[in-house]
Amino acid sequence: MSVGAQPNVLIANYKCLRVGQPIFIRIFKEERMLEIWVKSDSNEFKLFKDYEICNFSGDLGPKLKEGDRQSPEGFYSVGAKALNPNSSFHLSFNLGFPNAYDQSHQRTGSYLMVHGDCVSVGCYAMTDGAIEEIYLLVEAALQSGQPSVPVHAFPFRMTSERLSAETENQWFDFLMNLKTGYDMFQITGVPPSVTVLDQAYISDDKDQN
Repeated sequence: MSVGAQPNVLIANYKCLRVGQPIFIRIFKEERMLEIWVKSDSNEFKLFKDYEICNFSGDLGPKLKEGDRQSPEGFYSVGAKALNPNSSFHLSFNLGFPNAYDQSHQRTGSYLMVHGDCVSVGCYAMTDGAIEEIYLLVEAALQSGQPSVPVHAFPFRMTSERLSAETENQWFDFLMNLKTGYDMFQITGVPPSVTVLDQAYISDDKDQN
């Protein structure tokens, strides 16, 4: 990949973190933040860097249907086939919407990405400099044997205090379902294995990386 980011520069001053190690991505809409976590030699994931999201579409809440211009929320997985080095938006990777959960709720949509160029019609858009770094880390992890990179997209940081303001939200049950996976990572430092059963996310603390 011909981009400006260089591995030795990215990882400088991050002891025990190396390009090619498994990574984990978290997205927070309200905070306009994308976090990159890298698996350390202790098997826990350490925060490598956070990036400001340049642009996203819609409001807080999940994507429901094609054309609603809403950026997705949920637990997604990015494999090698999702990478697009020839994107019209500089570089991109597909989040895999709709996932099994979305499909179980008859949600529709396509080509929901994290990409550059700072424009969005449903995607999470980064600056070109940011997507170069993010893309390099995703690509290197996949090429080094990580089966897929988990991407957890949240409306906001899922603290109990923040959720207490959402008890009347029509998506409160969905938010509490997301919180289970959020809390598991906060406690263990390892991204949970996430499956779908009876139209709900099931988070397990088994290391999937």
